Amino acid sequence: MTRTIRTASTGSRQLKIAARLLAAATLALGGGAALAAPMLYSGFTLIDGSGAKPVANAAMLVDGDHIKWVGPAARAPKTAGATRVDLTGKYVMPGLIDLHIHIGTVQGLKQDESFFTPASVEKDLRTYAAFGVTSVQSMGTDKDSVLPIRDATRSGPQSMARIFTAGQGLVYKTGYGGVPGINHPVSTPAEAVKEVDAQADKGVDYIKLWMDDELGGMPKMPYDISKAIIEEAHRKGKRALAHVFYLADAKMLVAQGIDGFVHTVRDKPVDAELIAAMKAKGTWQVAGTLSREAAVYAFAADNPRTKDPFFRKAANPETIAGLESKEREQSVATSRIYPALPQIDKQAMANFLTIVRSGIPYGFGTDAGPPGRLPGYSEHWELEELVKAGLTPLQAINAATGRAGQWLRTNDRGTIQPGKLADFVVLNADPTANILNTRKIAAVYVGGNQVPSVK
Repeated sequence: MTRTIRTASTGSRQLKIAARLLAAATLALGGGAALAAPMLYSGFTLIDGSGAKPVANAAMLVDGDHIKWVGPAARAPKTAGATRVDLTGKYVMPGLIDLHIHIGTVQGLKQDESFFTPASVEKDLRTYAAFGVTSVQSMGTDKDSVLPIRDATRSGPQSMARIFTAGQGLVYKTGYGGVPGINHPVSTPAEAVKEVDAQADKGVDYIKLWMDDELGGMPKMPYDISKAIIEEAHRKGKRALAHVFYLADAKMLVAQGIDGFVHTVRDKPVDAELIAAMKAKGTWQVAGTLSREAAVYAFAADNPRTKDPFFRKAANPETIAGLESKEREQSVATSRIYPALPQIDKQAMANFLTIVRSGIPYGFGTDAGPPGRLPGYSEHWELEELVKAGLTPLQAINAATGRAGQWLRTNDRGTIQPGKLADFVVLNADPTANILNTRKIAAVYVGGNQVPSVK
């Protein structure tokens, strides 16, 4: 017998009923729940994350935490005991995957290592999930307490986003990057090798390094240290990722074997030499972080984003008050690097578009988490910026789903296909027609489990 739930005109009543049915059929287990009954969702337009065009009147069978079948609603399998959820008029896409975040260290507009606790990490992961971000990759500012949380979210139904971690990334002593009190700065290749070994032995997913000098304001990691980090990471079976800013540094890091960049080059246009080297080495542009480049100077004056109801769902009153304060605006506007920031933003957008058009593999990331770069909202801002940069809405979604999933190499997320984790978002409007429609969230599921979401 199949039970059918009809879609109410607003969609919210039907989804609430489905959520109650799911709750009644679940058993608490670890970070999520074990689903007892299969669910057949039908009538929606499918955006599968592969980059393919949307398909109308689709259906999807979810059994436990995985997708069992996807196809035309007219051919939906008759599954005994399945509950049918009518999503007519809705759009279904994979959960967003953010390959560059920082987590758990911010309260309001203040960042401090003491804020990093299992509770703060889980709070951020629930926020990500509420905004349709179902997997995140934390880039080098995590305490070791993140590891059991990572392990608990690897698979199965979840109540929050799944997380990958680079542990404590490699920072040059007195140089740029990291969070004081969390990271362990290094000053020699030997120290770098020892720190890579420590991270790898803990079981982190990646090794991260910072190669930057804050526009000449502090020392930059020497090339012999970056070389030692990359080589030791590979010896330990870990991919190495780099924060990069300068074109010359990007070329050197590619030559040294870096696996991916978690920012674009931002000092000048990427050139044929870098593109050829990245192609030859298989180097990924893991993240564009265009929303980061916009956010670092956006609040130097009154900004309409802070009045946006969707933005306000991601920010507590303390954060909003801080961003709107004249003191904060003046602090940003009078900083040493502020005059260069608008051009850096434009260069980042142009370079990411060049990377995409060149055929280099690319993903999606925001650098969300530090003060003013809000978990959950930043991913939708990033999609907006990617479209402004020249990608189509479908390309932007593909970057944040299927392509990001390819980088993770888990082969279990990023697209809506049989065998994949049932991490998906139900939308009230077509995001391929207008990328801002990713914000019109009706429901979010992580491993088939409906989680509390923003509306």
